Amino acid sequence: MGDKAHTHPGAAGRATAADHPTSVRNVVLVGHSGSGKTTLVEALALTAGALNRAGRVEDGGCVSDYDEMEHRQQRSVQLSLVPVEWDGIKINVLDTPGYADFVGELRAGLRAADAALFVVSASDGVDGSTRMVWEECAAVGMPRAIVITHLEAARADFEETTRICAEAFGGDDPDAVLPLYLPLHGPQAPDGHAPVTGLIGLLSRKLFDYASGEREESEPGEEQLPLIDEARSMLIEGIISESEDETLMERYLGGEQVDVKTLIEDLERAVARGVFFPVLAAAPAAEGARQGLGTVELLELITRGFPTPLEREAPRVTTPDGAPRELRMCDPDESLVAEVVKTSSDPYVGRISLVRVFSGTLRADQTVHVSGHGLADRGHEDHDVDERIGALSTPFGKQQRPVSHVIAGDLACVAKLSRAETGDTLSAKDDPLLMASWEMPDPLLPLAIQAHSKPDEDKLSQGLARLVAEDPTMRLEQNQDTHQVVLWCLGEAHADVALERLRSRYGVQVDVVPHRVSLRETFGDRAAGRGRHVKQSGGHGQYAICEIEVEPLPGGSGIEFVDEVVGGAVPRQFIPSVEKGVRAQAAKGVAAGHPLIDVRVTLRDGKAHSVDSSDAAFQTAGALALREAAAQARIHLLEPVAEVSVLVGDDYVGAVMSDLSGRRGKVLGTEQTSGGRTLIRAEVPEIEIGRYAVDLRSLTHGTARFGRRYARHDPMPPQIADRLREELRAAS
Repeated sequence: MGDKAHTHPGAAGRATAADHPTSVRNVVLVGHSGSGKTTLVEALALTAGALNRAGRVEDGGCVSDYDEMEHRQQRSVQLSLVPVEWDGIKINVLDTPGYADFVGELRAGLRAADAALFVVSASDGVDGSTRMVWEECAAVGMPRAIVITHLEAARADFEETTRICAEAFGGDDPDAVLPLYLPLHGPQAPDGHAPVTGLIGLLSRKLFDYASGEREESEPGEEQLPLIDEARSMLIEGIISESEDETLMERYLGGEQVDVKTLIEDLERAVARGVFFPVLAAAPAAEGARQGLGTVELLELITRGFPTPLEREAPRVTTPDGAPRELRMCDPDESLVAEVVKTSSDPYVGRISLVRVFSGTLRADQTVHVSGHGLADRGHEDHDVDERIGALSTPFGKQQRPVSHVIAGDLACVAKLSRAETGDTLSAKDDPLLMASWEMPDPLLPLAIQAHSKPDEDKLSQGLARLVAEDPTMRLEQNQDTHQVVLWCLGEAHADVALERLRSRYGVQVDVVPHRVSLRETFGDRAAGRGRHVKQSGGHGQYAICEIEVEPLPGGSGIEFVDEVVGGAVPRQFIPSVEKGVRAQAAKGVAAGHPLIDVRVTLRDGKAHSVDSSDAAFQTAGALALREAAAQARIHLLEPVAEVSVLVGDDYVGAVMSDLSGRRGKVLGTEQTSGGRTLIRAEVPEIEIGRYAVDLRSLTHGTARFGRRYARHDPMPPQIADRLREELRAAS
């Protein structure tokens, strides 16, 4: 921030436990897949002295993306914590996946962090998903900065990328997005490309050259001063416009020279308040070098400009029964309030919980209260249990470095919390508390699975339970209508990771089967049926005859049973038996095996035997009567219809509405919202939107969101119903 010269990393570079909240910074890296977040994390760790010159930890693995699955897929699929130390400050760097399917990991990182670094590739620019995350951060006032990477690309243009960032992120105030440094280019190569070898500090008017592998300070040449002064004037005006000193702008415009120290202090306050968003550049260190370009400047920004945990507004805290509770948040001496932001499994250690401590101090071997509420709809039962904390550690790649305690504001890993799930609150055993949960996206892509073999079937339930405990963006459904096990995911990549984890972590091999929606049947017209169940085979026989009439009812009526028997043709004690048999058969279906709904069944007549009639006999007769009536009538197949709401950029409204119409959807209306977006409401048959989560992302380049909820069952078009019946017959 102040262009302070560094020739060596602070401390040993290896962060352990912090001793006070003021010596902690929690920062999350945000950006699209391929923007260079993981490479940047390793560059920061190398500059801070946490990695050796080969850029590896002691065991030879990467500091981030160390999971075997990430190696195979060549992308991040989970949140990673990399703690480093710089100038006596512990920096918890949270590396998040950039792919949209893993937005749950991103939201966990945002929850655990106090500031965000938006990583933007100079060769790719800003995508729609990154803009949406920026808006989410703006809504809660999270401090942000921008790091431009891939400056080595042939068409990389720092100035143009900065302009794009100001346009995308600046909103009504693009002057709040300005660079603190300009790139310093080396000699031009034969292909005409001049590589970036250093940075020009705008406030200090100093050059910082990284060409040798370490940061070297020098004075700018005469030819560089005009460029520096122009950009410097814009930066100073941007800083002053966000200053808390309202007289500073007037003094500056009046010709008063503002000293650099005052500017830096105002800059740091503006960044910490989330009203000024500096742009920096960074690149990984060359082989054998100790410092990557811009990494010292970035570490300075994090330690001096980003807020401490004390400055964060804490989430709402209540008792488990919902009573509000006031705490001095981020006080190491207060009651314990910590949150599980991520859960993972290790084949040797077992379950590992990444925890952010918001209040109090978490100690090894301490007994804590674990509260989990509000995710019952995703397969997570509410729970309140006491558990003993196992070992505490800070992660670094595959390593876990033991610590004795974790104070408010810091993050660490807790081993062997068997009941704790992502999103759970840890609190003192004698003072149980609950933090308000953070918003998670709804998983809207269904993945129907079945065990591959009998041994897999025995392990499937436990494996799925562990999977959803780790990832609250997954939802487990045991569909009672289709008898399918359905894992709801955010997208295809999310589903692939789920299947891989079931196989590799929990030893469960599953097969993916076509997902079926919950269809229904109903009568298309009035019909009568006679159920005759008469058997005699020694001893008491079975005798029951009933005659019914069935007529269709409006949607949502369910099944009505009416008794109109006169003269005791069916004894009163057996009329409930007929109804029970009718309802049991309706639940099984009368044509294609789907539950029957929206009909009135009227019992008209029947016969009984004084000895051989029984409850079971009349249940059977009622079922037979309904089946005979169905054979005489037109049976309609009903399909579930969902009410869908799509929030989409105005540029894609036409394409989305056309796509919905092609899915037999009925658009109910549109509504203009802020940020150049439109909310589209429509009703669409569920059978048409099984893969809508994937298709909508492709159609809108990942910039749209949608939600759905069941509306009702409607008659299916005859040609589609006939096709489904043919498929059912072929399958059987």
